[in-house]
Amino acid sequence: MKIKLLITLILTLASLNGCEGTNPHPMDMSEAVQNANSKADHEALAEHYEGAAAEMQAKVDEHKKLLTQYQAKSYLYGRQAQDFKAHCEALINAYEKAAEANLSMATMHRTLSH
Repeated sequence: MKIKLLITLILTLASLNGCEGTNPHPMDMSEAVQNANSKADHEALAEHYEGAAAEMQAKVDEHKKLLTQYQAKSYLYGRQAQDFKAHCEALINAYEKAAEANLSMATMHRTLSH
């Protein structure tokens, strides 16, 4: 039982640490957007947003795998299984929305660069 609890804690901390380390906008986006005047500026912004969308999609895929694990082996997690499933589902939803928003921004900047 202690091993199961330890595995659960490790998986939970790993998923939470993944959330904290995500910084989809390492540059000052407001400054970059305000100063975007040329085609190259808008292309760079579009590429940045596409990269951020790819990062978000990787997080979606990661949490879908975790969710599959929680669903397939919920007996390993006891009463917390439902909480873990709900947590993964919420993160999947949030990361999917973030990916969509970043792709939308990339599309807008690609339009401006033409």
